[in-house]
Amino acid sequence: MHFRFLNQLIGAGLRHLVVTGTCYEYGMQSGPLAEDLEAKPVTAYGLGKDLLRRQLERAVTYTGASLTWARLFYPFGEGQAPNSLWPQLKRAAESGQPTFNMSAGEQLRDYLPVEDVARYIVALALTDGCGLVNVCSGTPISVRSLVERWIRENGWSIALNLGRYPYPEYEPLAFWGDPRKLRRVIGVA
Repeated sequence: MHFRFLNQLIGAGLRHLVVTGTCYEYGMQSGPLAEDLEAKPVTAYGLGKDLLRRQLERAVTYTGASLTWARLFYPFGEGQAPNSLWPQLKRAAESGQPTFNMSAGEQLRDYLPVEDVARYIVALALTDGCGLVNVCSGTPISVRSLVERWIRENGWSIALNLGRYPYPEYEPLAFWGDPRKLRRVIGVA
């Protein structure tokens, strides 16, 4: 349905399409991930996004429209799904929970404030036909360090119950985005 809708927009004359993808399209690849790596999704979500991207790439080839595929890495902030890390931590801290259950937290990820994500997507939308672009910070941080930073920044009194949950089997232990193309295309420092 998503493809049909976007394809109808292209068919109706849309010249520049910007769609958000996901870092889960990379699958179990580790380290810094650049746009030229082959997508190897292992989750249904990653596979769905990758298939949509491939269909849209073919569709724009036939119409002359351009496509920017903004592959998002771990946005966080207000308005996020309630089961995401940031909302869960915030809810636990603000409700007075003494501890926050999480994994050991040694996973390295690429988190980006939602305000930055929005600014980058707008800049990409104003730049014609960027192709595949990682929307990321390029700076890996351990999940534990990030959670500890959020606790400090917000003055929360909550202890971490590390190791309560296992690491997800569908993610490598360490991966983050390579932001060089994003920086080149929209001039991000």
